[in-house]
Amino acid sequence: MNAVNRRVIAEFRAGHGQVGGVFAGRPLLLLTTVGHRSGLPRTTPLIYLPDGPDRVVVFASNGGAAAAPAWYRNLTVRPEVTVEIGARVLRARAAEVTGPERDRLWARQVAADPEFAAFQARTARLIPVVALTWCERA
Repeated sequence: MNAVNRRVIAEFRAGHGQVGGVFAGRPLLLLTTVGHRSGLPRTTPLIYLPDGPDRVVVFASNGGAAAAPAWYRNLTVRPEVTVEIGARVLRARAAEVTGPERDRLWARQVAADPEFAAFQARTARLIPVVALTWCERA
């Protein structure tokens, strides 16, 4: 994990979901996956889009890089994840969203945060949209 993510994670946990810097005022969660090779927990701060009372949506943009982020690869192997939003810790099941539903959610995210359109413009891959549906509190 890089130093920036370590600082954001520490600030998020200390501030019960409140952070400054580039994430200030943006909907941020912490996603913990299990490494597909290592088997170790991996936590990543991510922008999210609320989508009803029992799920949120995240985007495997990786800043528009050619490859998907490691957290995405991890959850394709082990879709059971832990999500921290504010002071809440929830277990969730991750599932990629495709087709018209993916397009609808992507359009909502781009409208909420136009930077995501720039991420898609930087890469030839279609950025995956992933729904995190609550299973129970962790």
